[in-house]
Amino acid sequence: MKQIVQDLKSGNTILEEVPVPQVRSGCVLIKTLCSLVSLGTERMLVEFGKAGWINKARQQPEKVRQVIQKIKTDGLKPTMDAVFRKLGEPLPLGYCNAGEVIAVGKGVNGFAVGDRVISNGNHAEVVCVPENLVAKIPDGVSYEEAAFTVIGAIALQGIRLVNPTFGETVVVTGLGLIGLLAVQLLKANGCRVIGIDFDKRKVELAQRLGVEAFAVEADSDVPKLIQDKTNGIGADAVLITASTKSNEVIGQAAQMSRKRGRIVLVGVIGLDMQRSDFYEKELTFQVSCSYGPGRYDDHYELKGLDYPIGFVRWTEQRNFEAVLAAIHNGSINVKDLITEEVDLKDYLDIYGDMIKGGSIASIIRYPGNVLISQTSVQVSSNPFSGSKGIVGIIGAGNFTGAMIVPTLNELNADIKYIASSKGLSGTTLAKKYGIRQSTSRYQDILDDQEVSAVMITTRHSAHAGQVVEALKAGKDVFVEKPLVLTLAELESIREVYEGSGKTLTVGFNRRFSPFSQAAKESLGGGAPIQVIATMNAGFISANSWVHDLESGGGRIIGEACHYIALISYFTGSRVEKVVMNALGNHPESNTDNASIMLKYANGSTGIINYFATGSKSYPKERIEIFSQGKNILIDNFRKIEFYGFKRRNMKKTQNKGHKEQFRRWLQSVKQGGEAIIPFDEIYNTSKAVILAVESLKEGRWMEV
Repeated sequence: MKQIVQDLKSGNTILEEVPVPQVRSGCVLIKTLCSLVSLGTERMLVEFGKAGWINKARQQPEKVRQVIQKIKTDGLKPTMDAVFRKLGEPLPLGYCNAGEVIAVGKGVNGFAVGDRVISNGNHAEVVCVPENLVAKIPDGVSYEEAAFTVIGAIALQGIRLVNPTFGETVVVTGLGLIGLLAVQLLKANGCRVIGIDFDKRKVELAQRLGVEAFAVEADSDVPKLIQDKTNGIGADAVLITASTKSNEVIGQAAQMSRKRGRIVLVGVIGLDMQRSDFYEKELTFQVSCSYGPGRYDDHYELKGLDYPIGFVRWTEQRNFEAVLAAIHNGSINVKDLITEEVDLKDYLDIYGDMIKGGSIASIIRYPGNVLISQTSVQVSSNPFSGSKGIVGIIGAGNFTGAMIVPTLNELNADIKYIASSKGLSGTTLAKKYGIRQSTSRYQDILDDQEVSAVMITTRHSAHAGQVVEALKAGKDVFVEKPLVLTLAELESIREVYEGSGKTLTVGFNRRFSPFSQAAKESLGGGAPIQVIATMNAGFISANSWVHDLESGGGRIIGEACHYIALISYFTGSRVEKVVMNALGNHPESNTDNASIMLKYANGSTGIINYFATGSKSYPKERIEIFSQGKNILIDNFRKIEFYGFKRRNMKKTQNKGHKEQFRRWLQSVKQGGEAIIPFDEIYNTSKAVILAVESLKEGRWMEV
């Protein structure tokens, strides 16, 4: 299928060929028939992509500060690699989609195949969208009209925050697409509406819609205009839908408001406010968040958990429905806002020049003949080096693109497939690294007899099931940590693994670092040791999927397992007992501020300090080993220091062992050798980290 994406590095807007996405649980699959181009938002993205490196940096100064900080902690090369990689990821455009439901995911009850619907899906021939971001189109409303729904919901949410009452005067600053929808919705609320814009054509269009609108110049005294039009009272409320870096808009909004007036920002403007403007009138100011309540809440958007209507009357989905009803009953006119309609293949008629005068709303029409079964796209025909060790990768997320695929490419791995749920990220990596096929159906990899090894890099909750499937399909398996999230999953994997005759490897890469290898060699073996591993993990927002116990398992299970595996490597033993303590009086199971104590069978002990409260300027990882009057210190996998050993200290570019791990794994699957990490050690580590979290709940040591 075809999808419009923005290349942030080259600045080109591309019509990309990608696999048709698979319908996911809680989602509906929609065949797009038309979509609306958001000329304001999308123009900013396109212009950012076309900007040079210096201008990109000027537009995002906070990102520049993050880059400088990362250079200090991780070094120049890893940081610049990360920056260029991020800019190399194409950005899907569009969020105003209208089409027909062609498949319904598990757990979805409100939609059926054949329903006419709108969604916030991208500009793509087929989109997979969570059910709470979809709404049915009423009979009599065309797809072209319905495509305005999401933009209309943005305007409507701003109006809901304004909370207008019948007869109030509301000024709308900025008569672009959102502004022109907002003025109509405000009129339907019984308000007197005054529109302001620099563009005379937009003002004239607003006037044709029955709105009192005025074209202003850069030096116009807009506050005086509004004072004159309101008999010196001022506006009851100001809705800002403009897009400008200037601070003048917020100042004018305050000056044109009456005492205790309300100002709501929907657009993007400079926000250097003058306190006196707000203080003297006791004005209120609020920023509107997109489509309404539920936005950016994974429980609502991804898990389909609706807010009770008695407590949250207007969610984003109910805002969609309200806009559709307004279009249906004629309260708002969207037909007159359409500037142009183009076929998908002619998309550059819109994106080639997005600043051309007179454009309000551009509609993209889709052919509607996409093959739903086209779940795989051939990207390359690169030959393989042999018939053994051919790899398929399931998952194309950040870490896969940042580390796994580039490293495998350096090692000349034979990669036949890369699978991604939406198709785009996998296709991007396939094109960049010469991978033969991009697919949205990972079962294609398992069904292909030519593929002998599978790498699983999906979200944590999917690992266990996909490992079992891959082992049953007769593949050697590499899975990024963690292996599992529960003990039940661990036992199911052990049962399948023991009868599979295949190898199973988990991405516990740090043991393969040259620093870890040097430490292990110096320790020798036999005598018990003490190891303290400290991870300055850094803060991650509470709404991130990694904190979710169902999808991510929490950061202890998801990441601290690395350090249990590493300490087990140094001790040469297995964990017998584990206990965990965490920050706070009543810590949650998904805490990321905890200390884990490990007791090993050979008498060794380990302590893992996993903290998210430290400074970003402090190194991320520190390993301290104590053994018979000697010490070893590994600092952020950039240097190692020996105390009491007849060995020189070592300092290199940061190396956490990924390349050596993959080199050994590829050699193993090609030559049919033993697993590079024994399964009993993987099992012990996986069980220990799960029991560590259990020990927090029960307040006692757990037997592993």
